Parts: sequence; structure tokens; C-alpha cells
Amino acid sequence: MVQLPWANWNGAAMPLTDITVSVLDRGFLFGDGIYEVLRIYGGRPFLLREHFQRLRRSLKEIRIEADVERIEQRMHDTLRESGVQSGLVYIQVTRGAASRTHRFPDPPVAPNELIYVDAIELDPYEPFRNGGAKLLTVDDVRWGRCDIKSVNLLANCLAAQAAFEAGCLEALLVDRDGTITEGSHTSIFGVHNGRIMVTPMGPHILPGITRGLMVKLADRAGVEIVEGRLQRSALADLDEMFLTGTTAEVLPVTEVDGRAIADGRPGPVTQRLVAAYAAYLRDWLAE
Repeated sequence: MVQLPWANWNGAAMPLTDITVSVLDRGFLFGDGIYEVLRIYGGRPFLLREHFQRLRRSLKEIRIEADVERIEQRMHDTLRESGVQSGLVYIQVTRGAASRTHRFPDPPVAPNELIYVDAIELDPYEPFRNGGAKLLTVDDVRWGRCDIKSVNLLANCLAAQAAFEAGCLEALLVDRDGTITEGSHTSIFGVHNGRIMVTPMGPHILPGITRGLMVKLADRAGVEIVEGRLQRSALADLDEMFLTGTTAEVLPVTEVDGRAIADGRPGPVTQRLVAAYAAYLRDWLAE
């Protein structure tokens, strides 16, 4: 049996704890890299095509040339070797190790590619699936290209820590004009008069993979989705709120900044979409 987390570092398979990275790696020095996280169900990566489409886009946007087909094959090999049936696979690609200078290395160096797989023994979100989650709003101070899944996550970490210290599960990021963009590591949805409101796509938010699936599932369920900017000042008018993410899946939100959303209980639209997600996953596992 392999030691978990089981990893692949530039083609070499080993326990994650055995990997050593140069201090001159540009991901370490500058955050010059991108990443993806995929959920594993039944030993298979969920929403694989969508995650790798986003991986390709992120690499293109920051101009890292990497062999994505090779990365995908290594991911499958690493997952198979790990034996993990329920867990996560993490993929990170940096521009590589080079002398410390802000501009890109010239000549280019080989990217550093990390893949690792770890098991999920207990669902960390299980306590919130029925009762709902409490959230905290914080200022969104991230850079202007949040659509790139970059390893630059300091602002997200600070927001998540603020939420934790306030006894909340997640932080809602709020732009200068009061618009709620997304969570520190989730996408956010509001419900009003039976319609789902979601932030429009653009450079100010990450194109969440589970977010995209939720839009499709809502359409199939006959629930109208409206793209629009959700204002912090309008939270009191919402009938429901929920968030989505690779590990969070679909999670009801019942309180923000100490104030209940509607009656403080998961609403019928949210529950309907939780069931739709579960049914989609069952059908996928049965394929």
C-alpha cells in the first residue's frame, strides 16, 4: 500500500512528503503558477473535462507552456497507484526554477509539475449540509484577474482566516461598490422569488466548475437563473442562499454577518438543487 498523500513530481512517483522543491521555484518566490483541484468519487475524477479546460486556460493566460496531455496521464497514473476511492487530486504547475528576476526566465526553463492524491475520510462539510452555514463578509482586495486559478491566494487566506475567527464557515468577498463577488474558495448563489441569482462571469470571479454544473442543473430542474450583481445591502431581501465548490458541493447558507437569511433555514430551491446534484452524481457513478 502506498503512503498517502501519493504524489508525482515532474514524472517521478513518490510520497508527497519526499518531494523537495528548489527555493528558486517561481511559484515559491512569486506565486508564478496555477493549480486545479478535482474531487474523486468511486476512484474517478469528477468533472474531469471541465477542470482540464480551465487548467489549459489558466496556463495560456499566464503564458506557461506545459504538456497538458502528459499531466492528465500522470494524474490518472497517480490516482490509480494511490488506490484512493474518495478524495481529492491536486495539480500545480509553476514556471519552474530560475534566477530570481521578475521577468520570465530567458531562455525559458522547464515548468515544475506537481500532482498528488489524498483521501477524504470524513466530509468536513457534513455538519452544515442540513443545518446550513454561517458566512462573514470581508472586503475583496484580490488582484484584477481572479478568473485565473493562480496560486496567489494570500487575500483568500486572509478572508478565510477572518471567517474562521468569527466562527463562520466561509468568507464572502465584497467589492468596493458593495457587490458580493464570490467566497474565498466557493461560488455563491442567492434566491429571490424562486429565481436564482448568480454573479456574471468575468475577470473578477473564478469560473467555478461546480458553479457551471449548478447552472446546468438548475436549468434542467426548471429553476430560472438570472445573472446579476448581488449587493451586500440586498442580503436581507433574499429568500435563500447557497454556495458551491469542489469539496463543498452544494451547501445551504443560513446566516451572514450574524443575520439570518430569511427564516434561517435551508430553503426549498436549495434543497431541490442539493437533490439534483446528488442525482447527477449517482448517474455519473453508474456510467
